[in-house]
Amino acid sequence: MVDAQETAVKEVRRKRWVVGITGASGAIYGIRLVEELLEKDFEVHLIVTEAGWRVLKEELGWETARRAETLDRAFAEYAKRGKLIYHPNANIGASIASGSFRVEGMLIMPCSMGTLSSIAHGASNNLMARAADVMLKEGRKLLLVPRETPLHAIHLENMLTLARLGVRIVPAMPGFYYKPQSMDEMINFLVGKVLDNVDIEHDLYRRWGDEHNEQPASDHHRGD
Repeated sequence: MVDAQETAVKEVRRKRWVVGITGASGAIYGIRLVEELLEKDFEVHLIVTEAGWRVLKEELGWETARRAETLDRAFAEYAKRGKLIYHPNANIGASIASGSFRVEGMLIMPCSMGTLSSIAHGASNNLMARAADVMLKEGRKLLLVPRETPLHAIHLENMLTLARLGVRIVPAMPGFYYKPQSMDEMINFLVGKVLDNVDIEHDLYRRWGDEHNEQPASDHHRGD
C-alpha cells in the first residue's frame, strides 16, 4: 500500500508548472495561460524578463514599478493562497533553477528569439534560460511559443536545434476555421493549443468535429 504522505507529495509535484513571459509581443497569451493553469489548481512558478515587463506595460497597461504587488492584484486569491510564485529573472538561485525541484514542465509564452537562442545554446545566463536548461537535462516537458516575423535562418536553426531535443515549438499562429468572433477567442485558441500539447484538458475553443461545430468540412485544412 502506498503511504498517504508519499501520495500527497506526488500530487504536489504533479501540479507544478513553470511559466515564462518574455519581451516578445503577445504578453496577453502568457497572462491567459497563467489564469488557466491557476483555475485548474496548478501551482504556477512565474518568470518575467525585463523586456517582458516592458511589454506588459505597453500592451496591457500594467504598473510595473511594484511588480509583486501588480501580480497580487492581477491574480488575486490565487496569489494569496500561494498558488502563484513569482521569481525575478535575475534570481539564478531560485528553486526552479535546480533539477532537484520537481515540476511537470515549463511553458514560455510568448518566447522572444533572444530567449530561444539562449536556450538553444545552453547559455543559462538568467533564471529563464537556466530553468529551461533544467527541463532539458531532466527530460521534462519544455514548450516555447515563438512570436516573431519574419524569421531568418538563425531563428529557424535555433528552433530546429530545440525541436530535435524534444522541445515543443508552438508558434503564435491563430486558427480561423472555427470562425472566431473576437480577439479573446483568438487568444483562447492559442492557449488551448499549448494546453493540448502538454495534455491538460480545457474547453477554450471548439474542436474540429465536435457536435457543436456546424462548419462544413470544406472549411477546414485542405492540405494543398
